[in-house]
Amino acid sequence: MTTQDEKTVAARKSRRGFLRAGAAAAVAGGALAMPNISRAQTVALKIQGSWGAKDVFNEMAQDYIDRANAMGGGRLKLDYLIGGAVVHPFSVQDATHKGVIDGAHTVPVYWYGKHKAASLFGSGPVFGANANQQMGWFHNGGGKALFKELVQDILKLNIVSFFAMPMPTQPLGWFKKEIKSVADIKGLKYRTVGLAADLFQAMGAAVSQLPGGEIVPAMERGRIDAFEFNNPTSDRRFGAQDVAKIYMMGSHHQAMEFFEIMFNKGKFDALAKEQQAILQYAAEAASSANEWKAYDYYSTDLQELINKDKVQVKRTPKDVLDFQIKTWDQLVAKLAEDAYTKKVMDSQKAWAKRVGFYHFFNETDYRGAYEHHFGKLPI
Repeated sequence: MTTQDEKTVAARKSRRGFLRAGAAAAVAGGALAMPNISRAQTVALKIQGSWGAKDVFNEMAQDYIDRANAMGGGRLKLDYLIGGAVVHPFSVQDATHKGVIDGAHTVPVYWYGKHKAASLFGSGPVFGANANQQMGWFHNGGGKALFKELVQDILKLNIVSFFAMPMPTQPLGWFKKEIKSVADIKGLKYRTVGLAADLFQAMGAAVSQLPGGEIVPAMERGRIDAFEFNNPTSDRRFGAQDVAKIYMMGSHHQAMEFFEIMFNKGKFDALAKEQQAILQYAAEAASSANEWKAYDYYSTDLQELINKDKVQVKRTPKDVLDFQIKTWDQLVAKLAEDAYTKKVMDSQKAWAKRVGFYHFFNETDYRGAYEHHFGKLPI
């Protein structure tokens, strides 16, 4: 045997020895024998939204479902149903509590009739923080514990919730005549929800609280003559532009809302810890995805409303905005009579004071940069 042959044989023996050693280690430790896959039991959950068939919010809910399912690796399967598939859009919390459905994609203002403080988690008084900053309050400023106290301790509901998608400021809404002053709001039959209903009633409007899918029929029948829902995409998809041509943008009635993704607590507690984590962190992932999508969709549809649908888009007058803030002051004083509600508002104000101070001192002049490149805005 030549020296080269001897080297080849030695190399082969070395490789065989390495492979045998590796196999033995894999059997002993289990780390290389198979992938580190979940051994949690496969679970399927039914989630209903509060949104009409055409609403973009169904797509945003599906963003959450898709992320949870992808992370679940086939052992956690969420199915999404649009509003009304099982229960009325405003009844998803009761249905989740009772286990009629496993969970829901909704907003707290839809169940504020149980406790007005629910509206503070999305459509309450404006203290100076925007929706993204208010989401920071929920996660880092005490909001999460306060919400749990409301849902589980005060209301005794069998529910666990996560928040997602800090919504851009919601427009004042759709009108048949331009709102030029506070006086133009008095006597309007107006649709809104949550504490915003109290706000507009205090401003002189006659308020109806309706799900999104019922708004256009109510306008056509004369049950209401003005309304707000949420954003240019949702509004355009359900046909707001067909029943009104004046779109007033900017308002303090719902300036910091977010989605509530809730689950029946009994079913949630029965899940493996990794599945619980998926449901929680998928909400955070969807939150960012929804917000990025919103800026794309909403800005596109606003231009479509202007250029294709011939809608007149107007900025809400400053005196209306100022009057809203003063009216909120009256409502805050009334709400503060309830100790828990006062505790939530005090927490929000402390957060807004600190975060707002940083924000307003540090924020650059984005409008100046915009007008430098694209011309002066007409507002």
